[in-house]
Amino acid sequence: MALLEIVLIMLAVAVALGRFSDVLRLPYPVLLVIAGMGLAFVPGLPDVRLDPELTLALFLPPLLFASAFYTSWRDFRIYIRPILLLAIGLVFATTLGVGLVFKWLVPDVPWAAAFLLGAIVSPPDAVAAAAIMERLKLPRRIVAILEGESLVNDATGLVLYKFALAAVLTGTFSVWEAAATFAVYAVGGTGLGVALGFGAVAVMKRLDETLLQIVASFIVPYVAFLLGEQIHVSGVLAVVAAGLVIGWHVPELASAEARMQSNMVWGAVVFVLNAIVFILIGLELDGITGRLSAYSLTELLSWACAISAAAIVIRMLWVFPNAYVPHLFEAVRRIESKPPIEMTIIIGWCGMRGVVSLAAAQAIPHFAGVGEPFPARDLIVFLSFAVIFATLIVQGTTLGPLIRMMKVGGDRNEESEEETARRKMAHAGLTELEDQAQHDIVALDLAPTLRRIYQARLLEQAPTQDDLDFAQARAQARHVREALLAAERKRLLKLRREREIGDGVLHKLLRELDIEEMRLATNRDF
Repeated sequence: MALLEIVLIMLAVAVALGRFSDVLRLPYPVLLVIAGMGLAFVPGLPDVRLDPELTLALFLPPLLFASAFYTSWRDFRIYIRPILLLAIGLVFATTLGVGLVFKWLVPDVPWAAAFLLGAIVSPPDAVAAAAIMERLKLPRRIVAILEGESLVNDATGLVLYKFALAAVLTGTFSVWEAAATFAVYAVGGTGLGVALGFGAVAVMKRLDETLLQIVASFIVPYVAFLLGEQIHVSGVLAVVAAGLVIGWHVPELASAEARMQSNMVWGAVVFVLNAIVFILIGLELDGITGRLSAYSLTELLSWACAISAAAIVIRMLWVFPNAYVPHLFEAVRRIESKPPIEMTIIIGWCGMRGVVSLAAAQAIPHFAGVGEPFPARDLIVFLSFAVIFATLIVQGTTLGPLIRMMKVGGDRNEESEEETARRKMAHAGLTELEDQAQHDIVALDLAPTLRRIYQARLLEQAPTQDDLDFAQARAQARHVREALLAAERKRLLKLRREREIGDGVLHKLLRELDIEEMRLATNRDF
């Protein structure tokens, strides 16, 4: 069976698994990793050997870009200390700890290769945690810290991955040289991403067609990644920085149609890329397990359990002291409240590894030199998949019950922000309505009905059906409603710029405005 046919069949299976995950109330990566592992036991499938450079360049840019796009800058700044301790400090600690455990278990593995495995499994994946958090109301602090961590930890882990990979290929490593190179690598990549992000924003402002805007949004992460690698700075950080810049400006420059279609397209692409990576690792596992015949099944399973346990335990050991020790200092207590123990446990348990680790493992070269096999490549890929499998199964299936058992509910902050934003948007609509009624006879005719609708919103009530029916009958006066929606959107964006609301509230209310605008455009509803 051709590889293309297998991928198409498995994509259909992935769609079914996505639907099945809703029924089971599990994040879909849990089912994908099970399906990927199952492929290793299907006879007759091809032994896949992926091009390492193509793997990173094809899968990582859009996945990292999508993660950065929806990150809340305000929440990131508020929780910058715990985020960086997790996204940088914990990634370094996991790389070191897992590398030491791997070297202790398999002494023949070179040190650089051992730390390469550590770097691969160091960044947790936000997809599985996000799939659970969507179903459960959690305090903003947890959501903000996990989202902020997922934004930076992939970049940190992949930078360490690059250094470890270079050490294996060259056989040399200098701590001071690596530190200096890391600084240049990180600063250069971030600067490149910011520049490309603002350049893309300027170009997208001049693109009137929705299709062109969406295509442009897909070009940016690939250009950032490839250009960064070409000029020897961090392509990963370039993608993240570009995603942050564009994510901040898109609500102000894109049309409602462009935003809605872009969200749907990007959601589908991220799902497909996740599915393909798990499919390909499953196909590659069959050949890998065959080439690991030098090790017994008992050895492989015991190493897999030990490495997975190390990754889980290191996170838990890191989270608790870094959550509470800093609060011994008054300077920290003044700006940050001490987190409840339940919150710390949940953050520590959100350590599921995922598609970024898979892509990084698949991208390991097959050869370290001319005709010389890469040391322990198959074992590293196998153990990487084992960590992903173990964390998704153990933590991914128990995170939801743990949250419910801890009785951690959502806080009122975001709900309060949403209520405030709705009131201020309604005030903006009423102000615009009065202005329109003074200059437009149609607006004057509609004014009483629209005024009652907006006043109902201010009182958090539903408008009467008679008012909605009348407004729908006068839907030919779309320019009036479009002006009111524009006023609401302008006020909403101003609230975000003034940091009165977070990006979660922004995107939720912006989507409601976009849906209403699209209804007007198609004459379907008021």
